[in-house]
Amino acid sequence: MSKQDYYEILDVARDASDRDIKKAYRRLAMKYHPDRNPGDKEAEDKFKEISEAYEVLSDAQKRAAYDQFGHAGVDGQGGGFGGGGFEGNFSDIFGDVFGDIFGGGGGGRRRSSVQRGADLRYNLDLSLEEAVRGCEKTLKVPTLVACEVCDGSGAKPGTSARTCGTCGGVGQVRMQQGFFSVQQTCPTCRGEGKVISDPCSKCHGHGRVEETKTLQVKIPAGVDTGDRIRLSGEGEAGAHGGPAGDLYVQVNVLQHPIFERDGKHLYCEVPISFVDAALGGELDVPTLDGRVKLKIPAETQTGKLFRLRGKGITPVRGGPTGDLMVKVTVETPVSLNSRQKELLREFQQATEEGNHKHSPKKHGFFDSVKKFFEDMT
Repeated sequence: MSKQDYYEILDVARDASDRDIKKAYRRLAMKYHPDRNPGDKEAEDKFKEISEAYEVLSDAQKRAAYDQFGHAGVDGQGGGFGGGGFEGNFSDIFGDVFGDIFGGGGGGRRRSSVQRGADLRYNLDLSLEEAVRGCEKTLKVPTLVACEVCDGSGAKPGTSARTCGTCGGVGQVRMQQGFFSVQQTCPTCRGEGKVISDPCSKCHGHGRVEETKTLQVKIPAGVDTGDRIRLSGEGEAGAHGGPAGDLYVQVNVLQHPIFERDGKHLYCEVPISFVDAALGGELDVPTLDGRVKLKIPAETQTGKLFRLRGKGITPVRGGPTGDLMVKVTVETPVSLNSRQKELLREFQQATEEGNHKHSPKKHGFFDSVKKFFEDMT
């Protein structure tokens, strides 16, 4: 008696994708599995049939042979579904289909016990001068280092780890739950495939110990807040002889009492007297390289910005040096004596008698205000 077409058994088209075939098998397997139909011979035969169809159509080579030659192309290559018992292949196929649900999966490959160490982060505060000129810093970093006694193996000197007897060194065990075959991490070795019978007395079998490591780090000139310096191999030691992680030094430039930084440029605010602003003069202006002379022209208004080229910062990644922006603010005299007040009143009277040219902004503003209220009426 001729066999039924595999595509018809799974109720899929001949050009169905692997995903569609797997989905169809999953649906039918759930329906006809013997565990859900105890004592039902017809369901058992149907399950064998759909399992045989799935085994062929889920394999690219077998499917190609079947598409070209029909059942003759795959006879003798099946998984033993037509011979009468179903001894174990069903659970293997079911494990492939449902492994993603239960965290299992076929493969049988164990997790490598050799693992790279974790990366570490160190927050480093710098003064503006240190960031601009570069410096060398001593860092004390708490971390995990390889145990010197056991050389990172975790086993007592003279001994070694043995293959796990529960999983046979695979790191995973297969458990049967009804008609599901679930693969889980071995509870004995925790997926490493080996167990330590006689652990090292210093690290207690971990292979690593806590230690504060002292490092000398060169900070390049021009770094800014948010910059990160990577120190390769200075992170945590790897497990069981694995490579160490990296240490990332996160830079934070502290606020400066005089200068404010914006990228490669510096800003500072310098107060000047009323007389210097009106008549002009010369100021000593601070820079990171020392004092420089800044000429203030006559009739300078408060808020005027002066640019000192090349007095800023050279970027850490190269490029032209930034500038220093000096903002002047006119300081109002305070704590005046009677004579000083009298002189200021005389000055005020002399500059306001029928002449608005000495305070054009002031009179222009009030003229605008006057016009505004006139327009309202």
